[in-house]
Amino acid sequence: MENIIVIGGGFAGLNLIKGLDPGKYRIMLVDRNNFHCFPPLFYQVASSGLEPSNISFPFRREFKNSKNVSYHMGHVKNIDLENKSLTTSYETLKFDKLVIAAGSTNNYFGMEGMAENVFGIKTIGEATYTRDEILDRLERGALCQDPERRRELLSFLVVGGGPAGVEIAGALGEMKRDILPREYPELNPEDVNITLVEGAPALLGAMSRDSQEKALKYLKDLMVDVRLNTQLSGYHDKVATFKDGREEYWETLIWTAGVCGEPMPGLPKETVGRGGRIIVDRYNRVKGYEDFLFALGDIALMETEKYPHGHPQMAQPAIQQAKLLAKQLNEGKFTTEFEYHDKGSMATVGKNRAVADLTSLSFGGRLAWLTWMFIHLISILGMRNKINVLLNWIWNYCTYSTSLRLLFRPTKYPLRRHWGD
Repeated sequence: MENIIVIGGGFAGLNLIKGLDPGKYRIMLVDRNNFHCFPPLFYQVASSGLEPSNISFPFRREFKNSKNVSYHMGHVKNIDLENKSLTTSYETLKFDKLVIAAGSTNNYFGMEGMAENVFGIKTIGEATYTRDEILDRLERGALCQDPERRRELLSFLVVGGGPAGVEIAGALGEMKRDILPREYPELNPEDVNITLVEGAPALLGAMSRDSQEKALKYLKDLMVDVRLNTQLSGYHDKVATFKDGREEYWETLIWTAGVCGEPMPGLPKETVGRGGRIIVDRYNRVKGYEDFLFALGDIALMETEKYPHGHPQMAQPAIQQAKLLAKQLNEGKFTTEFEYHDKGSMATVGKNRAVADLTSLSFGGRLAWLTWMFIHLISILGMRNKINVLLNWIWNYCTYSTSLRLLFRPTKYPLRRHWGD
């Protein structure tokens, strides 16, 4: 029986493990977190719509009835291809085959200091931290007596006009329009400035023109200012600098503008290509190590005629690659080249506002929103999570409110030390 290590328990890693034959492989999953989570809904965590636990599911519970599957918590420290060993934060594991499905991380395009100064929604931890910072600004704004400082505190800049940027901007817009008058009577919604900037001439670049225009209209309906053809060049001391030379104060900058492959220490430089992604052939085999090294999903760079820069870094390519690789590893032969079947794209901009480009149909509004909700709901792991998410959505829809706007500040120190008193 061969040992196969899978790095990363996201869409690609989890679907691969489910498809592998446990009678042929001893499967070890390595992930820094002990749970699988659902990235398409991270923005709802950041906007206080859902709890992190609602979209997370423990690996050990998922694999409790799976034969020859084990979970190993740890951060990858080194990959030794010559000796076929993987060193993590806590142990060294031997493998016969290694599958890297570690996903992606934020890409700041060489701008210094961005990681320390901006807020993200790329991980469940980032989304939770961003949620706390948003609530912090609202509470501080409610106490602030200086009108100019209050407007500074309540300034939110979202960078990136892809689905994540559009969705978090729309969620903030709903808070501004619907939540503030009900729950923050001290605040004037006009003092809250929510702006989304996108370097391209349109939002949602991968979607149809009709969907792009609908998304722009929906954001404007939610009192979100949208600036297209606008690129950020830096952000220091709360001041955003744009490519045209303009400088503006923004208290909170939420970054959704780009991703790159998660760094994998020990991999030869020639195996890593554009955007930090690992170069693979049409069978997801890493070039030069075809007999035992594979990469899947966001971190895999498979260049084809249709996708010369690699496949979209979304869930569907990852899932489809994982299922095909599992099948071919079980068979012990690689005869079918990967062909991505695009099932379409969707994005939601708020209640009753969404856009959808399916295989042969493009539509928006309430129908797209309900379709978006259904597809995402059935994709979440765990029946309890599905029920919790559905109940939260129903409650929010009926009341325009949520009980989740709680500002937690995890710390082992007394609060007075945390607040700097």
